[in-house]
Amino acid sequence: MTEYPKDIKFKYSWRKYQQRVLDELQDHLSDQHLHVIAPPGSGKTVLGLEVAIRLNRPTLILAPTIAIRNQWIQRFCELFLQTNLTPNWISRDIRNPEFMTVVTYQGLHAACNNWSIEEEEIEEEETEENGNGKSTNSELDTIVRGLKSQNIKTIVVDEAHHLKSEWWRTLIKVKEKLAPVIVGLTATPPYDVTVTEWQRYVNLNGPVDTEISVPELVIEGDLCPHQDYVHFTLPTEKENQKIIEFRQNIEKLFQEIKKDKTIIKAIEQHPIWQNPTEQLDWIYNNLSYYSACLIFLNANEKEIPEIHLEVIGDKKFKIPKLDYKWIETLLDFYLYKEKEYFKVFEEHQKTLENRLRRYGAIERRQINFSHNNRITGFLTSSISKLNGIKNIVDFEYKQLRKDLRLVILSDFIRKEFFINAPENNLELNKIGIIPIFEKLRRENKDNIRIAVLTGSIIIIPLRAYATFETKAAKYGITQINSSPVPFDSNYILISQTKQLKHNIVHIVTQIFQLGEIEVLIGTKSLLGEGWDAPAINSLILASFVGSFVLSNQMRGRAIRTQNGNDNKTGNIWHLVCIDPTSPAGGDDFDLLKRRFRSFVGISFKEEPGIENGIGRLNLSVNIYQKEEAEKKNVEMFSYAGDRESLKQKWKKALETGVTLVEEIRIPFPEEEDYKAVKSMYLNKTIGNLLATLGSGLVAFGLENLQGLGKVARNIKSMQDLYVFLAVFGAVGMAIFGRLTFKTLRLYFKYRDISKDIQQIGDALLNSLIKVGVIKTDYSKLKVVTSVDNWGAIFCHLEGGTTFEKSTFISALQEVIVPIDNPRYVIIRKNKFILFIKQKDYHSVPEILGRNKNLAEYFKNQWERLVGSCDLIFTRTIDGRKILLKSRVKSLAAQFDTEVEHVNKWK
Repeated sequence: MTEYPKDIKFKYSWRKYQQRVLDELQDHLSDQHLHVIAPPGSGKTVLGLEVAIRLNRPTLILAPTIAIRNQWIQRFCELFLQTNLTPNWISRDIRNPEFMTVVTYQGLHAACNNWSIEEEEIEEEETEENGNGKSTNSELDTIVRGLKSQNIKTIVVDEAHHLKSEWWRTLIKVKEKLAPVIVGLTATPPYDVTVTEWQRYVNLNGPVDTEISVPELVIEGDLCPHQDYVHFTLPTEKENQKIIEFRQNIEKLFQEIKKDKTIIKAIEQHPIWQNPTEQLDWIYNNLSYYSACLIFLNANEKEIPEIHLEVIGDKKFKIPKLDYKWIETLLDFYLYKEKEYFKVFEEHQKTLENRLRRYGAIERRQINFSHNNRITGFLTSSISKLNGIKNIVDFEYKQLRKDLRLVILSDFIRKEFFINAPENNLELNKIGIIPIFEKLRRENKDNIRIAVLTGSIIIIPLRAYATFETKAAKYGITQINSSPVPFDSNYILISQTKQLKHNIVHIVTQIFQLGEIEVLIGTKSLLGEGWDAPAINSLILASFVGSFVLSNQMRGRAIRTQNGNDNKTGNIWHLVCIDPTSPAGGDDFDLLKRRFRSFVGISFKEEPGIENGIGRLNLSVNIYQKEEAEKKNVEMFSYAGDRESLKQKWKKALETGVTLVEEIRIPFPEEEDYKAVKSMYLNKTIGNLLATLGSGLVAFGLENLQGLGKVARNIKSMQDLYVFLAVFGAVGMAIFGRLTFKTLRLYFKYRDISKDIQQIGDALLNSLIKVGVIKTDYSKLKVVTSVDNWGAIFCHLEGGTTFEKSTFISALQEVIVPIDNPRYVIIRKNKFILFIKQKDYHSVPEILGRNKNLAEYFKNQWERLVGSCDLIFTRTIDGRKILLKSRVKSLAAQFDTEVEHVNKWK
């Protein structure tokens, strides 16, 4: 066989973006690559198949999991060949390729290394990267010969962000030897990786040809209106007790170490304390350790000699308070980084290390007083989440009744909770597929139809079994091994057979679509990506995964439209266990925040907008308090029950923009002061100035006011007016005191930053074009800045590819956030109210700082567009001194880690 069958044809009509790609296919393929980025649910699979058919050559399709591999074949047979039977010219075995060969990346990698893995293992919950040893690609040539014998000239790579580095190396070698056309399809390109990793990704897929966003697909009617909701729980009493014990033990340990005489003695004997001027090179290369030593000794009321303040470069420097972060740095220095001088304290070091280990403050030589993997585990897998899941299922069933199509995704199966006994009364003390099933089964008052679908356990309701048999027969499967669930005859356990294994997911999915199953519980590896069941209208993510790619993939299951159901909306539920001992909400909440960076959706704010980030949910800063969490749960259920309102919000929000823009958000440094600053200084009429200062003068009494009034009547010229305003201003300063001065200074400093972000952005853009990272023509690019009602500054790049925009934002963030350890620093000099000099320190982004000429070019652009500056190379003694000074300034920096990336529909 040398070409696809002549009568092959896609049975439906193409969506707009698919048709656009197909119309422009020849242009896209001019570099032998087609690279398409579109969200889950946009129809990338059928597009990839159509492109392969139009190229009309033997094809290799690579998928991230077995479920997706099988789906490619099923979609091809159903939608193009219009049959349920797989023809013999389609192979799942890379060692025996056919005209069309569909395999997993791991299958290809294993075959090229002659590893005999059971491919089905990939599906299992806890399987990590294959552990058969180091990749040698000993059988690569054999595999390539097999592919060449079939004349494979098209390779379709599905979700190629999945490639682990070993797999990627194998695939690149295969690509080089076959010289095929590469069709790259992904929903979530790895924008959060390094430039090197991105380059690797682009080397495989080629530059991006087409990108489409979630809001665009909602407009087109390809994705439905949807919303993310969070259900908060608190740890169980037992879990909470363990967390409190950990916190108390850590605090006790901190107080003991804080006064440890041996460590004090060790630091005081170290040359960096004794003779800092002779240790400058070491100090400037180990700034954080040096700072930690000073802070530690200062906390122990040891006088810091002036020589150290001279080394820092600021004699007025106020030494920060010793906290968990600084003690972690100090202990890392004392236990691991300094071998030579602390040798005499070896016994003490061992004892201390054992104490840290006993208290859970050290894991794999990483010292951490705030976070502990066991505590994180208590939160992410808290049993309280089982009650949360039950509450959500009951709520959604009450709303939708027989129309409910709810999927629950989790990480682990927990087979030990499935027992062969007439009753199952096991205590449900772990989160996982079977415990979730058991929780819902045991408390199923409404007779909801519940099923389980994993790589190794399949359970369906007895009522759905007849439909299961009918659907299986269509795939030629007549022998089904099944038995009643031992502890509940209302459910049937389906045994995997060789005949069933390729079609089981598809059969159960069809039963779910029909409503014979209303709640389907499965592993994220099997159902989390590529799996398609458009009927889903509710999704519960009972998973601990926080990665950009996988979280977005799982969420994508619930946002697809469904033919014949124009009213479909999707509710996506996230479970979070709050740590009541942490003012930030704890590690599980941090995981949620990380997830939300990659989720774009409707904001809960008054004016509905479309953006990413946890901020759009309007959560209280006190969310870690029980009352606040419970109040928010009630509010979430209220929103989730009003699906009609959700549709209206999407409609209204979509009208406010035309494209999804990635930008940087720089918060106003003291949010509560912003509006006061704005009203005092941005309203520039003399009337407003007189009104503001006049109201304060009442404090001086009527006489003073009348006296100034008389002066005001004597104003005869502009000069008199200036004198009058100067006196008035001086009195105002006296009245408002330090607060006025602070606010005024803040305003001037902030005004400089807000004004300069535009110019800094322009200087950066020119430099990134120079380095070749941004290739789009300059005439099509524009740096855009704005300030919102809360004083936050936004900046983004208009024009260019998504990667170029993302690179620009990342580099701009490096310039703005506090100095860390860059190769080059820009020192910006300006004056505050004409007489107080002020210096600001900015990192030169890594992408420009790795080369002196590029750093110089950035400096020249800065001088041309922003203002006077010095460029300092920090890898010299003098440079290190300036770096230290700039980092010291950063301890009280105006903008900290709150600077963030946001995506907004504009």
